[in-house]
Amino acid sequence: MKKTPDPIDRHVGSRVRMQRVLMKMSQEKLGEALGLTFQQVQKYEKGTNRIGASRLQQISKTLNVPPSFFFEGAPSSGAPADRQGFAEEGGSSQFVVDFLATAEGLHLNRAFAKIHDTKVRKRIIDLVVAIANAEADEAASTTEAPAPAESAAN
Repeated sequence: MKKTPDPIDRHVGSRVRMQRVLMKMSQEKLGEALGLTFQQVQKYEKGTNRIGASRLQQISKTLNVPPSFFFEGAPSSGAPADRQGFAEEGGSSQFVVDFLATAEGLHLNRAFAKIHDTKVRKRIIDLVVAIANAEADEAASTTEAPAPAESAAN
C-alpha cells in the first residue's frame, strides 16, 4: 500500500522548491551543496521523504532563508492535503503562497515583474480576469440543466 505524504512535509518541500527556483538553483546544485543526489532533493520537494531538523538547517543556510520560512503558511493539522481551486479560499492569502510555490506561479510572477508599463500590466490583469470568469461561467453552465439540443443546421 502506497503511503501519501503528510501535508506538512508536502508544504515544507514545496517551500524548499519555491526558494530554490527563485534563486535559479537546480536540484543538482542544491544536492551538491547538501551532499545529496538530485533524486533525494526531488523526494524532499515532493514531501515523499521527510526533512530532518539538521538537514532543514543545512537547506535553510544553502537557500539563504531562516528555517521558519519553510513553515510559513503551513496547513494546520486538520487541513485537507489537497485543496481544489484557489478561488474558494475566501479571504485567506494562503492561495497566493500555494500558487507561487508552483512552477507556473513563479514563472508568471517573474515575467509580470519585468513589465514596467502600468497600462500593459493592467491589460494583462484584465485578460486573466476575463479568462478566469469565462472558465467559471463555463463550469457553472455545465452543472446546470442541459440546454435543448441544437439543430443540425447550426
